[in-house]
Amino acid sequence: MTDLLLVPLEDTVVFPGMNVTLTVDVGDEDRVVLVPRHESEYAAVGTVAEVTDRVRMRGGVRAVTLEGLHRGVIGAAHSDALGRLRAEVEERPDENPPPVETRDLEREYRAVVEEILDLRGADDRVREFLRAISEAGALADTCAYAPDITFAQRVELLETVDVVERLKLSLELQRERLAELQVRQRIRDDVEEGAQKQQREWFLRQQMNSIRKELGEDEGSVVDEYRTKIDEAEMPEDVRAQAERELRRLETMGDASGEASMIRTYLDWLVSVPWSKRSDETLDPRGAREVLDADHAGLEDVKDRIVEYLAVRKLRQDRGIPNDKRSGAILTLIGPPGTGKTSIGESVARALNREFVRMSLGGIRDEAEIRGHRRTYIGSLPGRLVRALRDAGTMNPVILLDEVDKVGADWRGDPSAALLEVLDPAQNHSFRDHYLDVELDLSEVFFIATANVADTIPGPLLDRMEVIRFDGYTVDEKTAIARGYLWPRQIERNGLREDEVSVSDETIQLVVSEYTREAGVRQLERELGTILRKTATRTAAGQAEAPVEVDVDVVRDALGRQKFFQEAAERTAVPGVATGLAVTGTGGDVLFVEATSMEGGNGNELVLTGQLGDVMKESARIALSYVHSHADELGVDHDAFKDKSFHVHVPAGAIPKDGPSAGITMTIALASLLSERPVKHTVGMTGEVTLQGRVLPIGGLKQKVLAAHAAGLTDVIIPERNRADLDDVPEDVREAMRFHPVMTLGEVLDLALEPKPQPSLHAA
Repeated sequence: MTDLLLVPLEDTVVFPGMNVTLTVDVGDEDRVVLVPRHESEYAAVGTVAEVTDRVRMRGGVRAVTLEGLHRGVIGAAHSDALGRLRAEVEERPDENPPPVETRDLEREYRAVVEEILDLRGADDRVREFLRAISEAGALADTCAYAPDITFAQRVELLETVDVVERLKLSLELQRERLAELQVRQRIRDDVEEGAQKQQREWFLRQQMNSIRKELGEDEGSVVDEYRTKIDEAEMPEDVRAQAERELRRLETMGDASGEASMIRTYLDWLVSVPWSKRSDETLDPRGAREVLDADHAGLEDVKDRIVEYLAVRKLRQDRGIPNDKRSGAILTLIGPPGTGKTSIGESVARALNREFVRMSLGGIRDEAEIRGHRRTYIGSLPGRLVRALRDAGTMNPVILLDEVDKVGADWRGDPSAALLEVLDPAQNHSFRDHYLDVELDLSEVFFIATANVADTIPGPLLDRMEVIRFDGYTVDEKTAIARGYLWPRQIERNGLREDEVSVSDETIQLVVSEYTREAGVRQLERELGTILRKTATRTAAGQAEAPVEVDVDVVRDALGRQKFFQEAAERTAVPGVATGLAVTGTGGDVLFVEATSMEGGNGNELVLTGQLGDVMKESARIALSYVHSHADELGVDHDAFKDKSFHVHVPAGAIPKDGPSAGITMTIALASLLSERPVKHTVGMTGEVTLQGRVLPIGGLKQKVLAAHAAGLTDVIIPERNRADLDDVPEDVREAMRFHPVMTLGEVLDLALEPKPQPSLHAA
């Protein structure tokens, strides 16, 4: 064992036979051991090196030139008196094994390295250096000179002391390098061969095209096929120019390249748009009204608007006035589910004798769904409007934009913003799809949009729409729809014949009032379908003989117990409960507001439950303040507030509620509680309230009135400023109910509360 100064080498390996200059101070040492180190981890074997020269550099820095002699196994390390690290080293010069053990390995190693040098195009001096080495150990160490060998592999090579094993390791490492270089060369050759093949095919195609032209046999070419399609499409001038420009590019590059495939797809879409095709519109207002009446009951506003649109177009045509591209019709039907918004689109198309296309926008979050993708993207496509025109086959279809209130927005863009141009009659005559990148005239398209609520439609988009509201059906209208549409349809779907089953209007009204509570008729159709399925089952099993009369017993057997009750009288029998009217996404509804008082408090404490929003919470606070400040007018003793707290609850606590129109209902509930006067069970109310007791207008009056009528209420208190909205309420409902427009809470109190019972006098 030899005690030598240890010189660590960071991520560097010095082998025997190498010369290296290091900026270290080795003092008077003649020999040192060079040990590779990586992240404070030393190799087990180092290189014993001889100091051949000492140099002093600028700034007093010392440097030494070292020559690697042989390997040394590192033993115990210690610090000397100068604080330098020294180690016990077992010196292991290479022992030359018998040639019989290394001859084949040396020969194969030299052959592999020669092949690597050929692939790399190395200088002949490298080959001469390799040939000059005769010792097996030194030959194996030449692997360390390869630039692709990693630090870990160099350390492994240094630590392999046995010459035969080291030669085997070097051969394995060089084989890996050779295999990698051969793969790279093969890939490079394939790329060059592909490029040459593509170039050769291009020349051959050009020669083939020339031969075809000489023979007059070029009519079957792809380019001519597209040219024929472009001529037949009768495109506008700017679109035709774009198509011919792309066709020239296709003709120049040939049909085999990747870009040619993209150009062909683009041309296929361009010629698929029906640029010159239009439906022969039927401009017959009277006939259109008959078609609409046959398909749908009610919906007078929509039918009137369609007839007006047709009448204007007919008048302009009869008087020779050219069509104005900026006068397109864009109707938006807003109302609860199941009221027939979607199905009326097909009826409008049939009445106009136009093609019909439905576009569902619910859940769309990508702007490219409307405008299309840029052609630079792989797999890009035009937007849905271009596809709708292609499917319709005409430039003047009826396009139904279904569920426009459910369009979303995220990092891919805002589809509702893209719809701004589509639904603006002043702009949509020059709509530009990102994929086609040419102007499309959408002014002849009859757009009909549908939505459940207007609140989620962006303001700028709603401003471009002509809104027609669907506020639901009355019981009589539902009965008529069931009789004329739903019942026959469900009979057919359940495999029955009309002469096998019958139902009276009274039974249908029973289903409407006791098993459905909706603005539309979707649930009603499901219930009728359930009844008819039960009837079909009994008929198929031979348990019933035709004709089957659907009566109350059959309804109860099929649908079970009654689901909805007219409970206003029962709920308002005690003071502190008032009946309000509300509007939800599914139509109007009746809302009960309950109030009670508890011991403890200062008279102003208020607990609110029922998942109320901020606006309803403020309405409840206003109601308590009003009742407190007008206690004398209400006949309430001020002591009733003393040491009390109040609790206001709106049942159906799982459903969030908000809005200002419950203001008077909350006030009446508290006034009823404190004055001990119950609310009249026939009265429903709606209106916003102020601190001064004024009643302000609300929205959705028609839906609220229909809900009140369905719930069996006969009196409705409404704000005075909503009096004009009563014209929208169906006449049969107006005749069956009494309406009380009010301006102040004092009027509401007189109308809503039962008279205070007078104390009876008994003679002594």
